[in-house]
This record gives sequence, structure tokens and C-alpha cells, in this order.
Amino acid sequence: MAVPRHLSPAAKRFFQAVSEVFELENHHFLLLTLAAEAWDRCNGARRVLDAQGTTYIDRHGQPRPRPEVAIERDSRIAIARLLRELDLDIAPPADPKRPPSLHSNAG
Repeated sequence: MAVPRHLSPAAKRFFQAVSEVFELENHHFLLLTLAAEAWDRCNGARRVLDAQGTTYIDRHGQPRPRPEVAIERDSRIAIARLLRELDLDIAPPADPKRPPSLHSNAG
């Protein structure tokens, strides 16, 4: 499957690397795409937080967390869950000429 064009260069490299190493089915590519998108969203929120801090002062003069705090948190959780669903933590294949199958694909 082709790497989604809208991903950042780093997310594209990750997508490509996983695609080359693992034998994925169509639903795995969907999960991988969602994980890469969540990674990009997390990094975008992180850049804003690095530049502007984690809080802002509202119209009443009270400090409030920036919306990017929740975006980063939610994206991190999504990445962890999606990677867990992909089940990429497996032993290398016995046959080095054949990519490893995911546990969920093993028969």
C-alpha cells in the first residue's frame, strides 16, 4: 500500500518502515495510517506548546490549559492504543526472506 501523502516526512518514514518489515492486511494499513496521523497531530500540538507554553490567561485573568495540552494527551493515548492493536512487538521471522506476520494474522 502507498504511503499516505498527507503525513509528515517522519510519519511517512515510519509508515514505510513498518510496511516493509511486516506482512500487513488491509485493516492493519488503516490502523497504521491512524497511528501515523495521531503521531503528526501529537507533534503539531507539542510544537505549539513548546512555543507558547502549556497555559494561557483567559478573559477573566485566570490561567487555563491550552487546548493543545488535551490534543497532545489524546494523540499519545491514540498512538499507544493503535500500536498495541497492530501488535508489532514480535520476534523476528525464522525465515529471513519472509516478513513476520502479526500475531493477529498467525493461524
